[in-house]
Amino acid sequence: EAYGVSADGSVVVGWSYNAAGYERAFRWTVTGGMEDLGTLTGGTRSWAYGVSADGSVIVGTSTNAGGYHRAVRWTQLGIQNLGTASGGNSRAYGVSSDGLIVVGGTDAYAFVWTRSSGIQTLPLPEGHTGGIAYSISANGSVIVGSVVRPPGPRGGGSALIPCKWVNGVPTILTEGIGEVYAVSADGSVTVGSITSTSGRSFAYRWTESGGLENLNQTYARLLGPDSRLDEARAVSPDGRFIVGWGFNENTWRTEAFLLDTLCVPHSGDVNRDGCVDDRDLLTVLFEFGERGIFNGVDANCDGVIDDADLLEVLFNFGSGC
Repeated sequence: EAYGVSADGSVVVGWSYNAAGYERAFRWTVTGGMEDLGTLTGGTRSWAYGVSADGSVIVGTSTNAGGYHRAVRWTQLGIQNLGTASGGNSRAYGVSSDGLIVVGGTDAYAFVWTRSSGIQTLPLPEGHTGGIAYSISANGSVIVGSVVRPPGPRGGGSALIPCKWVNGVPTILTEGIGEVYAVSADGSVTVGSITSTSGRSFAYRWTESGGLENLNQTYARLLGPDSRLDEARAVSPDGRFIVGWGFNENTWRTEAFLLDTLCVPHSGDVNRDGCVDDRDLLTVLFEFGERGIFNGVDANCDGVIDDADLLEVLFNFGSGC
């Protein structure tokens, strides 16, 4: 399984079974192929989950001689044990662009690691009892993951809640049950999965300006009635591309998805057939008042289908026909 890729796509990291049947972290390059990154002394298993922008630093987990999991960092010098908060298990999932800041989970708490301070657990929002960190912005100022909400007075069990730490200060993104898996380079776009009241998960995007968006609703016209996006697992550095997995009811199988969220302004050719005509006009009229549809109907890319889009079609009516 592949979990991380460098900025230019030349280095891929993940894990694979070796000949003895043990999971081993790997680095893959075009020239070197798949390389076993090894384990801590005495360990038998390892997994790689993240890689720095230039591909020189890889983070993940290795078992040690005692069978415990330890967050680790691989560099040209070899494997480095990042330790734990209190002697239990730890796992590293994300790394800053320069490879100097690592995030993950240790002893049921989210952590951040630096060379100078070692592993430090991240503060929790009031009333929460634990957490995990999955991803970090390029400069290390924004960390995303989840925190544990304990059972309420009426029971119901504990639950993971999406959380974002900005310069170490935690903020709950939504009280819905779910997780944040990735963040853009500047920390402005986070993606993950939320469980709805019906019990079904949906992929979401969270931004400061737009708040929490169900990607199935925002991009419904791209999906059609027979597909859904269940989990968003990663986002490109600029926040444009989102990848994850969902379900296709036509094939009745789980499938990976790549979502391009870019809206391109145009001059009224809604269906992109080269001619601004009745079909474009009717499409805008049928969708009038809708928000968050970026499949060509929103001609000026302002996030709402309104008079401006209708006028764009009318002013250019007959163009290209």
